[in-house]
Amino acid sequence: MDYDDLELKNYVSYDLGNSMKAFGRLDFDFKDHANGKDVDEPIEEAYVGIGYGVATFTLGKQNFASDEFGVVEAYETPLDDDQFDSVKTDGDDTFRVDVELEKVYLAASYELEAEDKNGITGEFFDLFASTGIAGLELAAAFQRNTPLGQDERNTWGVSAGYDFGLFGLAADYSVTDDSNTDLETTLYNVAATIDVTSTTAVALGMQNQEQDNSDDVTAWYANVTYKFPTAKNVSVFAEVADTDEDNADMGSLVSKPPRGS
Repeated sequence: MDYDDLELKNYVSYDLGNSMKAFGRLDFDFKDHANGKDVDEPIEEAYVGIGYGVATFTLGKQNFASDEFGVVEAYETPLDDDQFDSVKTDGDDTFRVDVELEKVYLAASYELEAEDKNGITGEFFDLFASTGIAGLELAAAFQRNTPLGQDERNTWGVSAGYDFGLFGLAADYSVTDDSNTDLETTLYNVAATIDVTSTTAVALGMQNQEQDNSDDVTAWYANVTYKFPTAKNVSVFAEVADTDEDNADMGSLVSKPPRGS
């Protein structure tokens, strides 16, 4: 069990032998409750799965494969993390397969068209792939969303990052093409991380999001994190962020969470 950011994460796994395991996860998220939002239930993830060798299969309430995409280094992003986050990155009735090879990671998920309290939800099919080569990380993702009674919304993205040792630099670019409105929305991120000392890290980032026939919005953020050398799961951080939207105010965040995940 792990406590992190007003979340309670519960995970259990059983070794079945012959490189097989059975596992399950039940996570509760109380952030919305703490902020006074009306939420019916605090369950964030609830799924079961089977693992065999390098592959796992899961079923239940969980994140889509496209949720793995992105290079954002903010604790709280001023804009959407990426265009997948802008559309949807989790579901209640999701099948997911993950394959983790030596240098390649692959994931695929399918969200059933099912009924919930808001009515019939649409279908989601997501793919994600990443690879690392001598400090260079490359990734790509795709999502096809078919809302009930509507045309498809397709989202794709690519990212790249390089670890220079004391600092890292990464960027991603994602696009949503909505056939229902004939509008295209793009979002890109640029992020840099700097290891000031063995216990202190700084992250800087810029975002830009633009929809056809609309003005673009640019945002930036900066944060610093200190990890206690004698308690590796405990850290403190501070962050500031802002956008160029009209009437937008600079935001700040200071906390000291146990970061065990």
